[in-house]
Amino acid sequence: MPSVKIPRKSTDTDMTPFVDIAFLILSFFIMATKFKPPEPVEITTPGSVLSQKLPENNAVMISIDSSNKVYFSVLSENAPEKYTTIINGINTSQNLGLSPAQIANFRKTFMVGVPFTGLKELLSTDANDQPKLKQPGIPVLDTLNNQLFWWIRESKSAFAGEKLNYLIKGDGKSKYPVFEAVISALKRNEEFKYNLVTALDDIPSGTELYIKERAGEKDLKK
Repeated sequence: MPSVKIPRKSTDTDMTPFVDIAFLILSFFIMATKFKPPEPVEITTPGSVLSQKLPENNAVMISIDSSNKVYFSVLSENAPEKYTTIINGINTSQNLGLSPAQIANFRKTFMVGVPFTGLKELLSTDANDQPKLKQPGIPVLDTLNNQLFWWIRESKSAFAGEKLNYLIKGDGKSKYPVFEAVISALKRNEEFKYNLVTALDDIPSGTELYIKERAGEKDLKK
């Protein structure tokens, strides 16, 4: 009886579909990922063991660098019109006479660290070149001229009816009087709740929080 020969099949795999899928996934992540703009001011925050995630929208960030300069920025990716409302309020209350182009450039400005007299120059500079400018900081130490008060007031007005988070990011070398002046600007706007931005440290072993964290890890493994 003649033997039946089974045709041999190639063991090679066509990888073209897999390559196409890989490129599609890569393209998706490139298009969907939001890159955080580089901060023009280096701030080394003190450490803490709290790992609460900071809000990315509806927030005001007040930064204090190591030389006690104060900066103001807005986080509102989902509502770009808030930037226009804030800068229009500042322009009107301070009678600055900003041009439409300067007002539009505020939306691209990552940080404001100048007195009102220097705002025109800052907003006349392309956002990519602004980190090259030496910003002297927002005046806060003079109780009669704490200009941060106005930025907070206009932000509060722009987000009226919505929850607005206040974040304070201070360098570990900054001095207390500046921090006190920042808190004073918040209090004058009747804002008494804020979050301190810190670097994440390891939980000290043996503490109550350390024991709770370990107990939680063991429960997850069961």
